[in-house]
Amino acid sequence: MQDIKNREDVYLLVSSFYAKVQKSAEIGHFFNDTITDWDAHLEKLTDFWESNLFFKAKFKGNPAKAHIKLDQKYHNALQMEHFGNWINLWFETIDSLFEGENANRAKNNARKMASHLYLTLFEAR
Repeated sequence: MQDIKNREDVYLLVSSFYAKVQKSAEIGHFFNDTITDWDAHLEKLTDFWESNLFFKAKFKGNPAKAHIKLDQKYHNALQMEHFGNWINLWFETIDSLFEGENANRAKNNARKMASHLYLTLFEAR
């Protein structure tokens, strides 16, 4: 296996990951009931992870604000277990496709991001 090297690799990771998320009994409904244009969402998240991994200023958005809004929509139902499920699927997807420095960075950054987002939700409640 090779490392994540470019936007095409990031898109493969993101699209493979969200295919799993959409089928997840634990967290799929949050995404499937909220995202109306998966193609646009996958492009936006590819921008996010490309920016995150390769330090490119492509992503425009506010993940904290988006997740607070989602949590409010579901009456504060998002719990740490949901973020744990998200992380497990993310790691599983990375491990099935890539290995190397950027793959490890994607795991570490996702772990930090999930913790930060959950704390942000908790503070917003």
